[in-house]
Amino acid sequence: MKKCTMAGRLSGRTSLWVSLIGSSLLSFLSMNPVRATPPMLSTPPELQPPPNQSPTNEAQPTAGFFTELSRSNYLLGDMGGLRPLLSKYGLTLSIQETSEMLGNVTGGVRQGFEYDGLTQMVLQLDTQRAFGWHGGTFNISGLQIHGRDLSADNLDTLQTSSGIEADRASRLWELWYDQKFLKEDRLDVKIGQQSLDQEFMVSQNALLFVNTMFGWPALPSYDMPGGGPAYPLSALGVRFRLRPTDSITVLAGVFNGSPVSNNNGDPQQENATGTSFPTEGGALAIGELQYAYPALGSMVYTDKTPLSGTYKLGFWYDTEDFADQHTDANGLSLANPASNGVPRNHHGDYSIYAVADQMVWSDPNDEDADRTVNVFVRAMGAPQEDRNLIDLSANAGLAFHEPIPHRGDDTFGIGMGYAKVGNGAIDLDKDTNAFGGTSFPVQSSEEFVEVTYQYQLTPWCQLQPDFQYVFNPGGGIPNPNYASGPRIKDEAIIGIRTNILF
Repeated sequence: MKKCTMAGRLSGRTSLWVSLIGSSLLSFLSMNPVRATPPMLSTPPELQPPPNQSPTNEAQPTAGFFTELSRSNYLLGDMGGLRPLLSKYGLTLSIQETSEMLGNVTGGVRQGFEYDGLTQMVLQLDTQRAFGWHGGTFNISGLQIHGRDLSADNLDTLQTSSGIEADRASRLWELWYDQKFLKEDRLDVKIGQQSLDQEFMVSQNALLFVNTMFGWPALPSYDMPGGGPAYPLSALGVRFRLRPTDSITVLAGVFNGSPVSNNNGDPQQENATGTSFPTEGGALAIGELQYAYPALGSMVYTDKTPLSGTYKLGFWYDTEDFADQHTDANGLSLANPASNGVPRNHHGDYSIYAVADQMVWSDPNDEDADRTVNVFVRAMGAPQEDRNLIDLSANAGLAFHEPIPHRGDDTFGIGMGYAKVGNGAIDLDKDTNAFGGTSFPVQSSEEFVEVTYQYQLTPWCQLQPDFQYVFNPGGGIPNPNYASGPRIKDEAIIGIRTNILF
């Protein structure tokens, strides 16, 4: 998602938002579809150098090279011995490039296609391998964002079309240390610069999709100061994760109330390099209770294996100040000519949310139990409508793994997103028409559907054709190209994304 786009909408609503943790996840990514919005790197497993082959004729090296390349988990293999060398000292290096070409063929402010791309790098240190200290992980990651943003240039949507859209920049993303405690590592504590979208509010099945809102949802994107500490921003804080039983996990954290020190401008420009580390302002508290069935580690696949599911219930509370969407400090409508134009200030804001991922079918003839259908639902609300542009958002969908037999790393998905504009912003639109004698559209809600297919070309390369259709873009905002102010027409978006692991 494009944070500057969101900031612009928060102030004027005329223009317009991933896993770097866990050493086991990149192994999953290498053998399965990359979960994207945006697709984030994690740490690779300890790598071994590719086997040496002794050619017997001139043609053999070329054949061996391309065969090896097609089977490698990484385009650059062991990087000429660099990965094994780093691994000896407990270090792992990951690089991923996500590139996409998306365009709207109907509707929007204008039609056309645009390219955008994201290069991610993460370096992690395992303290056990490095110097015998059990349970410690140090992480530093960076982003190089390039290209243009279709949502800002062509669409003017609330729910932006791509999870990698952001201001062009090279920036620090996360910088943290995580330490495990207790028997079986049932507690771990992470401290430092963190991006909440990597752990909180996550639906694993939703991460298949390209649209931003399947990753970091619409509600915190617009209601949290600065769009919240989520890609491409992060915030200083501490996160606790406790697993009291094999089925239950508790996540909780306290972070700086905003990822930037000044919430009035473009958040990405306020912290252009990701190195300002603001600590002033309020605090953001977030907690999440997770329940998994069957219990972690208890799965033994048989023809009677229960269909697995994960359920999450969470909340967040931010102590920062929030501007009223409708009235000024004197209680007048901000659209009233007599208003001083300064919104009433409110202290604090909160939201509650729920996430469900449930397997609904598993092919009984698939020995590896990879051929499955999973559904997901995620919904969240912010009851204090006077200070929130979005008071309700939801996502739902289906992910079909291995839709074509023997294509075990492919995934087909169909999903939808919903974002409802808060009553305060709706009342302001009505008052603007009443005081100005106009009949401009009044915002309500925006919906979209997405159909996508991840095709694993090689273990290190993935192609993902994508289709999205947006209903009532921007919640029904006027098209800026027309003085009479008709709504922006519904948008059909097509494109393709590539993910390459280096």
